[in-house]
Amino acid sequence: MTEFRHIVRIAGTDLDGSKPVYIALKGIKGVSFMFSNAVAKALNIDRRKRLGELSEKEIQKIEEALSNPIKYGIPPFLLNRRKDYATGEDKHLVSSDLELTQDMDIKRLQKIKSYRGIRHALHLPVRGQRTKSGYTRPPFRKQRRQMVVGVKRRKVK
Repeated sequence: MTEFRHIVRIAGTDLDGSKPVYIALKGIKGVSFMFSNAVAKALNIDRRKRLGELSEKEIQKIEEALSNPIKYGIPPFLLNRRKDYATGEDKHLVSSDLELTQDMDIKRLQKIKSYRGIRHALHLPVRGQRTKSGYTRPPFRKQRRQMVVGVKRRKVK
């Protein structure tokens, strides 16, 4: 029996060891509830077992499954990067790899001056949201200088 660890490092992220495996894995950027459940099931790890109770070997298996999920039988529809633009293969990206890839995708769209790239460059909604009223996050009615558009009151003399 290994000793309990309160902080476990997986995929470059510090995770709370007191949480169950399937909840603690959600703390990694790019890992959803469904994906964390699939990893636990594929590795035959009790998903309700606390993360700090796992052995070093089980943690290494989790890291391997996060980096190469298809090898462990996780279905492709759970992956976050299907049909990659450059290679055409199914991948699952986590933490900093996910952030870098998203940035590169946005820069590519801006470089080819696609509609989505232009919307990203202008800090406007990309996916068809309305822009007349700006009560959603982020506020779309703000101009470039972060000045709120609206009615200005006249100063009373």
